[in-house]
Amino acid sequence: TIGSLVFSNRISLSLSSPYLSVSPEKMAMWVFGYGSLIWKTGFPFDDRLPGYIKGYRRVFNQGSTDHRGTPEFPGRTVTLEPANGEICWGVAYKITNEEDKRDALTHLEVREKQYDQKEYLDFFTDSNDSEPAVSGVMVYIASPDKKSNKNYLGPAPLEDIAKQIVKAEGPSGPNRDYLFHLEEALVQLGFKDKHVTDLATQVRQILSETQELSYSGCRSQPFLDPQFILDEDLIRKEQKPN
Repeated sequence: TIGSLVFSNRISLSLSSPYLSVSPEKMAMWVFGYGSLIWKTGFPFDDRLPGYIKGYRRVFNQGSTDHRGTPEFPGRTVTLEPANGEICWGVAYKITNEEDKRDALTHLEVREKQYDQKEYLDFFTDSNDSEPAVSGVMVYIASPDKKSNKNYLGPAPLEDIAKQIVKAEGPSGPNRDYLFHLEEALVQLGFKDKHVTDLATQVRQILSETQELSYSGCRSQPFLDPQFILDEDLIRKEQKPN
């Protein structure tokens, strides 16, 4: 099964529920992206809202054997871990059309299949940190439970994570590109994540020592991945027409 839909008014409904025919504006589905969903959505949406969730931090603790690595040599992608007093910046996507909700959830259940938990959290914007802009935003998280998440790698020294990212590559491309795209996406949105920045700096250092930086990881050159879309005109092309 592909689970349930959670909407901005905290109502949780199964996909077979007759209440899915209620006014789309009242039944908006929201999804929070803190990794590749920031720059590569993959489903139609009606609105894109930059902001953050509270009580979590972004960490490169999840192994990737299906996108940025292989079972023989996993890559590392981000997940969330609880952290009192911290926030994690990202983007929330609003989806109102019923068919689009189903398409988005079907897409996400495949794309995020190595993430074993879904949480429904309050989402805040920079303009107001006391009241959530949206409640019940769906977030995919890879937990540290090895029974339900066999690909969890856990924390490691920054240099060791960087070396793994430099070498790993999977069906979606080199692991380093994932890191650099995430770093640049956060910069373009005006956010700063020290863990991401420090890790990207370490990876560039390794690449420069091996003379590989000329084709990957250099901010002075454009990204080669055609899926890297942050320009507002391109973003609107993924949005559902009015």
